[in-house]
Parts: sequence; structure tokens; C-alpha cells
Amino acid sequence: MAAEAEIAYACMAHVTDYDVWHESEEPVTVEMVIRTLQHNTQIAQQAISHVVAHMSEWAGERPVHHALRDAIITHRPSIPHCTAKIGLIGG
Repeated sequence: MAAEAEIAYACMAHVTDYDVWHESEEPVTVEMVIRTLQHNTQIAQQAISHVVAHMSEWAGERPVHHALRDAIITHRPSIPHCTAKIGLIGG
């Protein structure tokens, strides 16, 4: 949905355990998963703090903000004025 709204975004994923699919890893306990989850939370918080501290370096216009500019192939004069006027169709 963010891409459809031309909003830049990033995904951050952290693994808590490998025992479900990695046969050479030992089984984990809930406590182990929670400990890893808490550590991953600290890493995520540090990453977000870093992004915020350096926001001026990446803020501003990016290609993703106009990713749908050419997505509509309808001949522009064929689009009803009221549709374009309410912002459903970009100019």
C-alpha cells in the first residue's frame, strides 16, 4: 500500500530462531526466543535512532515519490474532469 501511495519505506526483519527449518541448529526454548527478540528490539531501536539522526541526509524527493507518474495509460483527455479534479488522477 505504501508503494501505491508513493511513500518511501523500508522493511526491517529480525530472525529469532532457526530451529524450525535449520536441522543442524539445536531446538530453542521460549526463553531463548524472548531473549533474542529483546536483543533484536534493541538493534531495531538503534537503527531507527540512526535513521532519525541522519534524516537530513536522505530526506527530500526520491524516485519512489513519483513511481506511479506513468502508471496510467489512459489518454488524459478521456479522463473525466471531475475525476482528475478530486485528485484520483495525477497531472
